[in-house]
Amino acid sequence: MIRARGLARTFQTRRGGEQVTVEAVKGVDLDVEAGEIVGFLGPNGAGKTTTLRMLTTLLAPTGGTATVAGHDLASDPVGVRRSIGYVSQSGSTASAGVKAGEEIVDHGLLYGIDRARAEARGRELFEQLDLAGMWGREPKTLSGGQRRRLDIAMGLVHDPGLVFLDEPTTGLDPQARANLWVHIAGLRQRLGTTVFLTTHYLDEADALCDRVLVIDHGEIVAADTPDALKRQVAGDLIELVLGDPSHVSLAAEHLARIASDSATDVNGAVVSGRVPSAGLELPGLLRSLDAAGVALASIEVRRPTLDDVFLTMTGRSLRDGR
Repeated sequence: MIRARGLARTFQTRRGGEQVTVEAVKGVDLDVEAGEIVGFLGPNGAGKTTTLRMLTTLLAPTGGTATVAGHDLASDPVGVRRSIGYVSQSGSTASAGVKAGEEIVDHGLLYGIDRARAEARGRELFEQLDLAGMWGREPKTLSGGQRRRLDIAMGLVHDPGLVFLDEPTTGLDPQARANLWVHIAGLRQRLGTTVFLTTHYLDEADALCDRVLVIDHGEIVAADTPDALKRQVAGDLIELVLGDPSHVSLAAEHLARIASDSATDVNGAVVSGRVPSAGLELPGLLRSLDAAGVALASIEVRRPTLDDVFLTMTGRSLRDGR
């Protein structure tokens, strides 16, 4: 559904009184297969939004090539727009006084669908997205989760095979987020829709996506399944909080015996390190600490996350700049 090679975007700006060229996206290669749900992750300023805007024809590339839904991005942008759905982070609903059903019918008309078909398709989507009974209501009277599902319905009214969802759950409460995850997964399960999803919620990408693409400084730095990427991190994180800070060095010595590359970090009374198969190693570690007289206030074991992957690869967090 998406093939991009060397996709780039530069722009001109002034720094210190001089005109300079800035590379927002340096040459992105990416592939998205039909039927996939692909997550696109990156901290603010990494080039994520610029790439998304290029793929949806909202911004012209200054280099590289791409085909989106079978249409060349440079020579056939109209064909791209007719073949994709796009749900922006800010939403698509209009001013007050317009009913939800009118919104979706008008959206269908913009794609050249006749009114009868647009209404039939809209009512079908309302049923599928748990919006039954909302046809005659104004969007401003809907909950945040309902408005986001209405946005998705508008992006699907013309039956695109590929839909771009830009931060679809931003601002929603945890229950509404979890509910929307079910509907996003259902786009592929019920309709066979390919989903390209940008998000800053790492648990969202982990739960929904077949693969994730991570961008940093305008370049793709990782592309694989969430599980495969997390396996690249050297073990589970064991974090020891000491009851007596004077025992920090002793606790670090014991943890280093089982830690990856014998590496541990000390931050005040907290000692941490990554340990392969922490579940197997933890009982022995606790016995050795107890025998050495090291008292713990608490202990925590965390499996690797996508943020750990990014931190390992780049030295900074995916959450930086948020």
